[in-house]
Amino acid sequence: MTDPRIDFATPDDLPALADLLAELFTLEADFQPDRARQLAGLRLILDNPALGRLFVARADGAVVGMVNALITVSTAEGGRVLLLEDVIVRRERRGDGLGRRLVEHALAWAAAEGMTRVTLLADAGNAPALAFYARLGFTPSAMRVLRRRLP
Repeated sequence: MTDPRIDFATPDDLPALADLLAELFTLEADFQPDRARQLAGLRLILDNPALGRLFVARADGAVVGMVNALITVSTAEGGRVLLLEDVIVRRERRGDGLGRRLVEHALAWAAAEGMTRVTLLADAGNAPALAFYARLGFTPSAMRVLRRRLP
C-alpha cells in the first residue's frame, strides 16, 4: 500500500466521503448517518470554498481519510478562524499516524491562510478521540456547546 497523500477533495470523492461520515456518525452520540444530508453538506462546502475546504488522504487511488476545515469569523480574534470537523480515517488505517497528518495538514493550511485559532468538537464519550486531540495540543475550553434545531 502506498503512503497516503493529502490534498483537496474533488467531486469524485463525494461518495467515499459520505461513506466515511457514515462511519463517523455511528461513533458520535449526537448524530445519525443520513447519506443524502451528508452529500448535500459536502457538496455545499466543495462548491463554496469561502465556507471551507475538504481535505482527503488518498492511498492507492482510494480515499482513506478526511477532515473538514470550515472557515468562520471570530470577533474575539478579529478575523477568520477554523472550525475543524469530521476527522475520520478508515478503520484499517487507524493507528499509523494518518489522522495526525490530516489534522496537521489542515492546521498548516489555516495558518497559511492567516487564521489564528482552531476550534473543534469531539464527542464527550469518545476517550480515544479526546486523547488524540490532546496529543495534538488541543485543550479543553471553558465554553460549553449548546445546540438548538431551527424549524
